[in-house]
Amino acid sequence: MTRFQGMIALVLTSTLAAVATSATQDRGNNRSTSQPATPAKAAGEDWRDAERTYLEYHVQLTSFDRFLKAGEAYFSPDDSKVIFQAIEVPADGEDPEEFYQMFVADFTHDWTGAINGITNIKQLSPPGSSNTCGWFHPTNKDVVIFGTTIVPPSAPNRSGYQRSGSRNYVWQFPQEMTIVECKLSEADGTAASLTPIVSDPDSYLAECALSPDGRHLVYCSRNVTEGDQGGDLRIRDLQTGRDVVVAGNDGYDGGPFFSPDGRRICYRSDRVGNDLLQIFVSELAFDEDGSCVGLSREFQLTDNAHVNWAPFWHPNSRFLVYATSEVSHRNYEVFIVDADQGAVDRPARYGTRVRRVTHAPGFDGLPVFNTDGSLMMWTGQRDENRTSQLWLARFVMDIDGTKSTGRSGYGR
Repeated sequence: MTRFQGMIALVLTSTLAAVATSATQDRGNNRSTSQPATPAKAAGEDWRDAERTYLEYHVQLTSFDRFLKAGEAYFSPDDSKVIFQAIEVPADGEDPEEFYQMFVADFTHDWTGAINGITNIKQLSPPGSSNTCGWFHPTNKDVVIFGTTIVPPSAPNRSGYQRSGSRNYVWQFPQEMTIVECKLSEADGTAASLTPIVSDPDSYLAECALSPDGRHLVYCSRNVTEGDQGGDLRIRDLQTGRDVVVAGNDGYDGGPFFSPDGRRICYRSDRVGNDLLQIFVSELAFDEDGSCVGLSREFQLTDNAHVNWAPFWHPNSRFLVYATSEVSHRNYEVFIVDADQGAVDRPARYGTRVRRVTHAPGFDGLPVFNTDGSLMMWTGQRDENRTSQLWLARFVMDIDGTKSTGRSGYGR
């Protein structure tokens, strides 16, 4: 939810084209440590032309020869690294691990400086654990955070959110899932290199992200032992250790991210009880010491009969990209929508100018931007194997509508 935004592990069939919660690790396979750009061989490749005024110079960052599937990736603050969850191809004769593992890698570049792959792939999570929602610390380049069970989940059965009428679209909520910090310089793929920063033995804790200054941590908390089918969003002030619930509605609020200025959050919710996720943005309230004390105002950006999730901010703080079933549950796509709180020279705009960004068959979702918004990275099923892999492209869409592109776009 992806984060995602979560980001969140999903269990989806290939027809629903989504990101699964299973993962594997490399068990001594004789494989390259880098993932170069891979030419796509999707049927017809008509999506390249369809996306020409939205995305250009597509690069497949991960491929099926190394990863059975990969997803939910995020840029480091300096755009030099990527953190993601994936299922590695097991050694001959061995079974893949049951759950996603967490990885970090360096981007590689061509002679022009453009990203063309990844290298120095490093596993951060312990074997057998379930992992999700990685995130780079915004001010300490050696630190990442993510959700992990650390040990194999004791009850990994499906539970929690499930789209009405489908047994193939669910999120897992391992009770052992906690939020940890990991120093990249010390990471060795063992529990000893992980330091819990938010723990509750009765709750699923994940879907985490840090504010731009590193002071506040937003995350989803769900009490598993009480059979709670919902999830609440909490913000922890890491200076004071104080928690505040910022979204505790009926249903499942999750997948939060701070806005680039740290004053708002975006997230998705199925609070109306119909398992149809909708996108929200809220302004945060702070005390005189700069500690978050709750929400000030909330805005609903989508209100339809579709699954809308994995929202992520454009760096200019005026737009969100997100994944949606608006085209089809068999063809999730990335859309963009206004999330502008306004300024002296422009009015506030929330939920307007909904437009489609991706145009490929299968799943496209969990979109994120790099620091300046020139690149979009997402999880897609575009290569000949139709597995979930990481993709990246130049983001060239005229999101403000200030120049003529020759296309009318999609939506309203």
